[in-house]
Amino acid sequence: MSETLLVVDEKQLLHGYLTAARSALLWKLEGLPEYDVRRPLTPTGTNLLGLVKHAAGVELNYFGRVFGRPFPNPPLWSTADAAPASDMYATLEESRESVLEFYAQVRSFADATITELPLDAPGEVTWWSEGRRAVTLRHILVQVSIELHRHAGHADVVRELIDGAVGMQDGNTNMPGVPESWWPEHHARLEEIALASARALQG
Repeated sequence: MSETLLVVDEKQLLHGYLTAARSALLWKLEGLPEYDVRRPLTPTGTNLLGLVKHAAGVELNYFGRVFGRPFPNPPLWSTADAAPASDMYATLEESRESVLEFYAQVRSFADATITELPLDAPGEVTWWSEGRRAVTLRHILVQVSIELHRHAGHADVVRELIDGAVGMQDGNTNMPGVPESWWPEHHARLEEIALASARALQG
Protein backbone atom coordinates (compact mmCIF):
# COMPACT_ATOMS: atom_id res chain seq x y z
CA MET A 1 0.00 0.00 0.00
CA SER A 2 1.57 3.24 -1.11
CA GLU A 3 1.49 6.37 0.99
CA THR A 4 0.79 9.80 -0.45
CA LEU A 5 3.01 12.44 1.07
CA LEU A 6 1.53 15.89 1.55
CA VAL A 7 3.89 18.45 0.09
CA VAL A 8 3.81 21.63 2.17
CA ASP A 9 5.30 24.90 0.98
CA GLU A 10 7.71 25.91 3.74
CA LYS A 11 7.23 29.65 3.37
CA GLN A 12 3.45 29.27 3.38
CA LEU A 13 3.68 27.11 6.50
CA LEU A 14 5.86 29.59 8.40
CA HIS A 15 3.77 32.53 7.24
CA GLY A 16 0.68 30.68 8.46
CA TYR A 17 2.09 30.38 11.98
CA LEU A 18 2.85 34.11 11.96
CA THR A 19 -0.67 34.93 10.76
CA ALA A 20 -2.20 32.75 13.48
CA ALA A 21 -0.21 34.59 16.15
CA ARG A 22 -1.32 37.97 14.82
CA SER A 23 -4.97 36.91 14.80
CA ALA A 24 -4.82 35.43 18.31
CA LEU A 25 -3.32 38.64 19.71
CA LEU A 26 -5.80 40.98 18.00
CA TRP A 27 -8.76 38.83 19.03
CA LYS A 28 -8.02 39.49 22.69
CA LEU A 29 -9.06 43.15 22.29
CA GLU A 30 -12.46 42.40 20.80
CA GLY A 31 -15.49 43.46 22.81
CA LEU A 32 -13.56 45.47 25.41
CA PRO A 33 -14.08 49.14 26.28
CA GLU A 34 -11.29 51.70 26.00
CA TYR A 35 -10.21 51.47 29.62
CA ASP A 36 -9.82 47.73 29.58
CA VAL A 37 -7.63 47.57 26.46
CA ARG A 38 -5.24 50.04 28.13
CA ARG A 39 -5.35 48.78 31.73
CA PRO A 40 -1.91 47.78 33.10
CA LEU A 41 -2.43 44.36 34.65
CA THR A 42 1.12 43.58 35.81
CA PRO A 43 3.67 45.53 37.86
CA THR A 44 5.58 46.23 34.61
CA GLY A 45 2.49 47.65 32.91
CA THR A 46 1.50 44.87 30.52
CA ASN A 47 -1.70 45.84 28.69
CA LEU A 48 -3.53 44.61 25.61
CA LEU A 49 -3.23 47.64 23.34
CA GLY A 50 0.42 47.98 24.28
CA LEU A 51 1.06 44.38 23.22
CA VAL A 52 -0.39 45.16 19.78
CA LYS A 53 1.71 48.31 19.48
CA HIS A 54 4.80 46.33 20.47
CA ALA A 55 3.99 43.66 17.89
CA ALA A 56 3.87 46.36 15.23
CA GLY A 57 7.34 47.52 16.22
CA VAL A 58 8.66 43.96 16.17
CA GLU A 59 7.41 43.28 12.64
CA LEU A 60 8.39 46.74 11.39
CA ASN A 61 12.02 46.19 12.34
CA TYR A 62 12.50 42.48 11.71
CA PHE A 63 10.87 42.50 8.28
CA GLY A 64 12.19 45.96 7.42
CA ARG A 65 15.57 47.04 8.76
CA VAL A 66 16.96 43.51 8.87
CA PHE A 67 16.58 43.14 5.09
CA GLY A 68 17.45 46.69 4.07
CA ARG A 69 13.79 47.54 3.53
CA PRO A 70 13.16 50.26 6.14
CA PHE A 71 9.57 51.12 6.94
CA PRO A 72 8.83 54.67 5.70
CA ASN A 73 8.84 57.26 8.47
CA PRO A 74 9.01 54.84 11.41
CA PRO A 75 7.63 56.30 14.66
CA LEU A 76 10.18 57.33 17.28
CA TRP A 77 8.98 54.62 19.70
CA SER A 78 10.10 51.95 17.22
CA THR A 79 13.67 53.24 16.95
CA ALA A 80 16.82 53.00 19.06
CA ASP A 81 16.11 56.53 20.35
CA ALA A 82 12.82 55.51 21.95
CA ALA A 83 12.07 56.22 25.59
CA PRO A 84 12.00 53.11 27.83
CA ALA A 85 8.90 50.94 27.27
CA SER A 86 7.33 53.54 24.95
CA ASP A 87 6.41 50.74 22.54
CA MET A 88 4.43 48.93 25.23
CA TYR A 89 1.52 51.34 25.72
CA ALA A 90 -0.59 53.76 23.71
CA THR A 91 -0.38 57.42 24.66
CA LEU A 92 -3.44 59.64 25.08
CA GLU A 93 -2.80 60.94 21.57
CA GLU A 94 -2.83 57.41 20.13
CA SER A 95 -6.34 56.06 19.76
CA ARG A 96 -7.13 52.37 19.70
CA GLU A 97 -8.12 52.78 16.05
CA SER A 98 -4.82 54.43 15.13
CA VAL A 99 -2.77 51.67 16.79
CA LEU A 100 -4.78 48.93 15.07
CA GLU A 101 -4.57 50.71 11.72
CA PHE A 102 -0.82 51.19 12.08
CA TYR A 103 -0.38 47.50 12.84
CA ALA A 104 -2.45 46.67 9.74
CA GLN A 105 -0.08 48.82 7.65
CA VAL A 106 2.93 47.10 9.22
CA ARG A 107 1.49 43.65 8.56
CA SER A 108 1.02 44.53 4.88
CA PHE A 109 4.60 45.83 4.78
CA ALA A 110 5.90 42.67 6.45
CA ASP A 111 3.85 40.43 4.16
CA ALA A 112 5.40 42.15 1.14
CA THR A 113 8.88 41.33 2.45
CA ILE A 114 7.86 37.72 3.06
CA THR A 115 6.30 37.41 -0.40
CA GLU A 116 9.07 39.10 -2.37
CA LEU A 117 12.13 37.54 -0.74
CA PRO A 118 13.21 33.89 -0.81
CA LEU A 119 13.52 32.04 2.49
CA ASP A 120 17.32 32.07 2.23
CA ALA A 121 17.48 35.84 1.63
CA PRO A 122 20.25 37.22 3.87
CA GLY A 123 19.68 39.85 6.52
CA GLU A 124 21.40 41.38 9.51
CA VAL A 125 19.95 42.02 12.96
CA THR A 126 22.21 44.88 14.00
CA TRP A 127 20.83 45.00 17.54
CA TRP A 128 21.80 41.38 18.26
CA SER A 129 25.20 40.46 19.68
CA GLU A 130 28.12 40.00 17.29
CA GLY A 131 28.44 36.51 15.94
CA ARG A 132 24.70 35.95 15.58
CA ARG A 133 23.60 38.95 13.56
CA ALA A 134 23.60 37.22 10.18
CA VAL A 135 20.18 35.71 9.50
CA THR A 136 17.87 34.61 6.70
CA LEU A 137 14.20 35.29 6.08
CA ARG A 138 13.51 31.74 7.27
CA HIS A 139 15.22 32.50 10.58
CA ILE A 140 13.28 35.73 11.03
CA LEU A 141 9.93 34.12 10.22
CA VAL A 142 10.54 31.61 12.99
CA GLN A 143 11.86 34.29 15.38
CA VAL A 144 8.92 36.66 14.92
CA SER A 145 6.31 33.89 15.02
CA ILE A 146 7.72 32.68 18.33
CA GLU A 147 7.76 36.20 19.76
CA LEU A 148 4.21 37.00 18.66
CA HIS A 149 2.85 33.70 19.99
CA ARG A 150 4.55 34.52 23.30
CA HIS A 151 2.82 37.89 23.38
CA ALA A 152 -0.49 36.27 22.44
CA GLY A 153 -0.01 34.16 25.58
CA HIS A 154 0.54 37.33 27.59
CA ALA A 155 -2.69 38.67 26.12
CA ASP A 156 -4.49 35.45 27.11
CA VAL A 157 -3.65 36.04 30.76
CA VAL A 158 -4.37 39.78 30.67
CA ARG A 159 -7.78 39.24 29.06
CA GLU A 160 -8.71 36.58 31.63
CA LEU A 161 -7.79 39.00 34.43
CA ILE A 162 -10.01 41.67 32.87
CA ASP A 163 -13.26 39.80 32.31
CA GLY A 164 -12.60 36.08 32.62
CA ALA A 165 -12.70 35.49 28.86
CA VAL A 166 -10.39 32.67 27.77
CA GLY A 167 -9.48 30.81 24.61
CA MET A 168 -6.67 30.28 22.16
CA GLN A 169 -8.28 31.56 18.96
CA ASP A 170 -11.59 32.85 17.69
CA GLY A 171 -13.71 29.74 17.15
CA ASN A 172 -11.29 27.45 19.01
CA THR A 173 -11.14 28.01 22.75
CA ASN A 174 -8.95 24.93 23.34
CA MET A 175 -10.50 24.75 26.82
CA PRO A 176 -12.08 21.72 28.55
CA GLY A 177 -15.81 21.39 28.02
CA VAL A 178 -16.83 21.89 31.63
CA PRO A 179 -19.55 24.06 33.20
CA GLU A 180 -18.56 27.49 34.53
CA SER A 181 -19.18 26.30 38.08
CA TRP A 182 -16.32 23.82 37.72
CA TRP A 183 -13.62 26.49 37.54
CA PRO A 184 -13.97 28.02 41.04
CA GLU A 185 -13.79 24.51 42.50
CA HIS A 186 -10.74 23.76 40.36
CA HIS A 187 -9.10 27.00 41.48
CA ALA A 188 -9.76 26.18 45.13
CA ARG A 189 -8.36 22.69 44.64
CA LEU A 190 -5.11 24.08 43.20
CA GLU A 191 -4.84 26.55 46.08
CA GLU A 192 -5.17 23.67 48.55
CA ILE A 193 -2.46 21.71 46.73
CA ALA A 194 -0.13 24.73 46.75
CA LEU A 195 -0.63 25.33 50.48
CA ALA A 196 -0.21 21.66 51.34
CA SER A 197 2.97 21.47 49.25
CA ALA A 198 4.42 24.54 50.96
CA ARG A 199 3.59 23.16 54.43
CA ALA A 200 5.19 19.81 53.55
CA LEU A 201 8.42 21.51 52.54
CA GLN A 202 8.45 23.51 55.76
CA GLY A 203 8.38 20.24 57.70
